[in-house]
Amino acid sequence: MLTLFRFVRIVFIALRYRLDELVLSSIKHPIAHCLLRIVRFGRPPRVPRGVRLRLALESLGPIFVKFGQVLSTRRDLIPLDVATELALLQDRVPPFPSDKAAACIEAALGSSPHQLFRHFEVDPVASASIAQVHFAVMHDGREVAVKVLRPGMLGIIEKDLALMRVLASVVERLAPDSRRLKPREVVAEFNKYLHDELDLVREAANCSQLRRNFGPDTGRAHLLMVPEVVWELTTTTVFTMERMHGIPVSHIDRLRAAGVNIGELARMGVEIFFTQVFADGFFHADMHPGNIYVSDSPDTLGRYIALDFGIVGSLSEHDKNYLAQNFLAFFRRDYRRVAQLHIESGWVPAGTREEELEGAVRAVCEPYFDRPLAEISLGQVLLRLFQTSRRFNVEIQPQLVLLQKTLLNVEGMGRELDPALDLWKTAKPFLEKWMRERVGLAGLRQRLDKEAAQWVQILPELPRLVHGNLSRPDSLPQIKQEIDQLRRAQEHTNRLLMVFAATVAVAVGVAIWALAGQ
Repeated sequence: MLTLFRFVRIVFIALRYRLDELVLSSIKHPIAHCLLRIVRFGRPPRVPRGVRLRLALESLGPIFVKFGQVLSTRRDLIPLDVATELALLQDRVPPFPSDKAAACIEAALGSSPHQLFRHFEVDPVASASIAQVHFAVMHDGREVAVKVLRPGMLGIIEKDLALMRVLASVVERLAPDSRRLKPREVVAEFNKYLHDELDLVREAANCSQLRRNFGPDTGRAHLLMVPEVVWELTTTTVFTMERMHGIPVSHIDRLRAAGVNIGELARMGVEIFFTQVFADGFFHADMHPGNIYVSDSPDTLGRYIALDFGIVGSLSEHDKNYLAQNFLAFFRRDYRRVAQLHIESGWVPAGTREEELEGAVRAVCEPYFDRPLAEISLGQVLLRLFQTSRRFNVEIQPQLVLLQKTLLNVEGMGRELDPALDLWKTAKPFLEKWMRERVGLAGLRQRLDKEAAQWVQILPELPRLVHGNLSRPDSLPQIKQEIDQLRRAQEHTNRLLMVFAATVAVAVGVAIWALAGQ
């Protein structure tokens, strides 16, 4: 019943904000045009379409707000006025009352914020779908940002997820082609990440891990800055971190005025993404412009600043290897290798003909190479690949859905920063270097170093373990039986060889006798 009520509410909000008119106006078909004239009759919308869509998503809750955040970065796929309005969802979601925020902090940390901090700003500096942020100054003078979870979020998200599960089951039953897309598995993956985002201790741990991955001893500190966690003031509902000063990555005019090289910034963004994915297998998966800033301090000018670590992705060694080989094959236009990788990984049926899949992939990708990013839409490429994959029953991998979303976010930011950026040429050298380190002598040395600690413990024990296994009383009869079987098999083989040799000798003798008689 709760799911039904939620569905009714979604329909009501869609009609309230005239989203029916918005959908019909985007469909270029005579029937849609007629329906549009009917729904507009007597009640033309008075508010711009972008504003209506943003207000509807805000009314529907955090899941829909996140959907709008992703859409706001895809100005190549949606109208500019809609994308500009949806960009307000990135950090300007209506905040909840400050007294509730103070009550949440006191309940979580045991004291009011005015006792915990020397100064606490009552008005939030940013408000997102899951939480809002207040600036504060600690008693030792450190400037911090205090993130407070919105009250009652779990119940709201559970209702939306229940509806998504029902819709996924219905779609899977009614549309046989949708089964390969695994809608229920995708919803389950989304469920996991949303619940992770509701635990701010988990988010703080993600922040701490990412900070280590780009620490001073990694050689990557010049790429990305990550705030330090204040653990003594962090709980599941309150997350206190170092305050970071910078300019939002979407404010390009301010970045130029601060002296930031925009072209270099765009290339660094691609490098950061591929470094996180392939070098670490651990990546920031909510990289919309509201979560990414650029430092304007003289000593760190031009470095990216990462914020909001509620959603991160991780990849296994198998996933990283497979993805890297796929990317390199695409960059090298080796479409036969792309087809082989899909078949080897089990994404397509084993009986799929390589040459057919190769031709289909070539037809999709070839027109997009050698173009600047301004002329390439990864969204369009993925859409065409999806349409082509229906012929080959390609299965969607739920563990990679988050990576696909992040890649679209990265492309959206890169397009805004530098439309002339060539995504392919920027990423290719990085992936080639990574593959050389993986498959060459350097990779072998790295894996040996990684396993050496365990080998040091195992190698001295091997003689004792071998001796113990061979001298076990219960194993001797079995070993003796196997040796007897091998001996009997060898004797049987020897007899057969003797009979065969005798037969050959007789045959040769008869042949010589016959030739001599002639």
